[in-house]
Amino acid sequence: MDLQDQLKNLFPDHEPEETEATPQEKDTIWLQDDPIICKYEKRKGKPITILEGYNGADSDFKKLAKELKTKLSVGGSFKNGQIIIQGDYRDKIMALLKEKGFAVKRVGG
Repeated sequence: MDLQDQLKNLFPDHEPEETEATPQEKDTIWLQDDPIICKYEKRKGKPITILEGYNGADSDFKKLAKELKTKLSVGGSFKNGQIIIQGDYRDKIMALLKEKGFAVKRVGG
């Protein structure tokens, strides 16, 4: 017996309302004129991947940073309009961004 059946037993006279499907965050339109720059650096001897050049809202770029960190299972941050990912993940990041419809340019190596 699932939750729907239990609710029907508790409230037999209740008629559920029809709800419209709300668009998910994945349907978000990303605004971009120039390609996102994906570059590689070493800071204090450790490799990092930096993404910059997004000209949309900062909140969208922060969501993108969180999604990239989650999918790659790595640490990182969002500072000064840049996404900083720990490690050299340029190929994976570029593939994920192209899948989302971004234009990406690889810089540095």
